[in-house]
Amino acid sequence: MRAHDDAGPGDERPPTALAIRHVRFEDLGLLEPVLRERGYAVEYADVGSGEFDARAVADADLVVVLGGPIGVYEADEHPVLRAEIAAIAERLGRGAPTLGICLGAQLLAVAAGAEVRATGAHEIGYAPLQLSAAGFASPLGHLAGVPVLHWHGDAFDLPAGVPSLAATPGFPNQAFALGDSALALQFHLEADPARIDEWLIGHTHELRAVGADVRGIRADAARLGAELASAGAAVVTEWLDRMPHPDAAAAGSGAGAAGADPSGQ
Repeated sequence: MRAHDDAGPGDERPPTALAIRHVRFEDLGLLEPVLRERGYAVEYADVGSGEFDARAVADADLVVVLGGPIGVYEADEHPVLRAEIAAIAERLGRGAPTLGICLGAQLLAVAAGAEVRATGAHEIGYAPLQLSAAGFASPLGHLAGVPVLHWHGDAFDLPAGVPSLAATPGFPNQAFALGDSALALQFHLEADPARIDEWLIGHTHELRAVGADVRGIRADAARLGAELASAGAAVVTEWLDRMPHPDAAAAGSGAGAAGADPSGQ
């Protein structure tokens, strides 16, 4: 576990935001300053380094589950996915604040009882979302007309009784919320446009395989990144503002993850 901020001797412990990271360059990026400004001490749990600790996930005040190039359904090849799903399901069951991005959103979906599948299609690059009525009424309303970064080929179904907040032509479920305490985003608000080459280099095999326009993605990051950074910060800020008080979350424990199977099966 790597802490970025720590309270000094005698200081009151700040709330902890724990980011579950699957590859190093897919980090909190633009969202880290937002969390720091809200007073969170930011920590990373690097899954590939054997640092996944279910107790730390349970104890964190806020958990952000980040993206990665593996599929939720590949638990036989990557057994740590089962531990992640179980830990996330535990948080959802008690209404603990949890944000999932891309792979993280798919892990939230499975933890809440929904299915994730490979589509054979790929959506990579900057494009706007089609917000549903529920999406406009949610913190995602800040993204109306704003191109976001898509980087996925898998799709999640929605947990029972939960509406889709956003869609694109090829992926009808791009986001969902479980009450005010859990938010799942298939797309990326966190990717720093100034560091887009880390993504383009790190995912070069995938990009070549699907014939993605690398130069176009780089140009779009430079052209659209500032607007997305502002809108993304507004989304996360409003989501945090809507967060229920811990006592209220405890009283509603179990409502957010009805039907969840901690094993992810």
